[in-house]
Amino acid sequence: MSAKKETLGKTVGVVVAVCLVCSIIVSGAAVGLRSLQQTNAALDKQSNIVQAAGLMDKAAGDIAGTFAKYVEEKYIDLATGQYVEKPSDNYDMYKAAKMAEYSVKVEGSNVGFQQRASIASIYVVKDDAGEVSRIILPVHGSGLWDLMYGFLAIDADGNTVRELIYYQQKETPGLGGEVLNPSWKAKWDGKKLFNEGEVAIQVKKNANPADPYAVDGLSGATLTSNGVQNTLSYWLGENGYGPYLKNKTWKS
Repeated sequence: MSAKKETLGKTVGVVVAVCLVCSIIVSGAAVGLRSLQQTNAALDKQSNIVQAAGLMDKAAGDIAGTFAKYVEEKYIDLATGQYVEKPSDNYDMYKAAKMAEYSVKVEGSNVGFQQRASIASIYVVKDDAGEVSRIILPVHGSGLWDLMYGFLAIDADGNTVRELIYYQQKETPGLGGEVLNPSWKAKWDGKKLFNEGEVAIQVKKNANPADPYAVDGLSGATLTSNGVQNTLSYWLGENGYGPYLKNKTWKS
């Protein structure tokens, strides 16, 4: 009996020791890779912005260099549409939305979230002559299953769409996931956001391709299409980037 107990005790001890060693290795790897993960996340974000800026051809594989040369990140007070200083060294508008001192409540909207940051980060794109060519606005709102995050790229006229790129979404593949389909993304190029100062862009079923204010909805994905519409209606309105676009702050 004692021999069996001794054997069991040794087995348990070995198992515990192995688990302890493995946990130390995993923890060490996680800490060691954290910097690389952060670098890759930043590069992925820059890649999406460079794509929205229409600069992939110029990038030639140098995403970071192209971003640094042509894109400037700025911060705006959404209430006034005016540029402000960066609130903090590590400011992130999505993390700020969860902090009382940096956020406001979202009311009377079905955009899918209850808080948003008071200060938003946007991206101003300049050409080789130093003239503003595009404005890239971070947008997010509910889809069918979860919030979808993307970038809306607009010409310097503040009204003409060039790109709508979703980089984070959990929609159903083949249905709502078609927000990533190049053919659907191409339908946004040249569409107009405003008509006589009012948000006019629509995502609707069987939209006429010649209609400058309409984009055909995703087939079989009504709720995702509605989510895109609600996202744009909110972020282009007075509680989003409306004041910034109305003032054309980038020209001042």
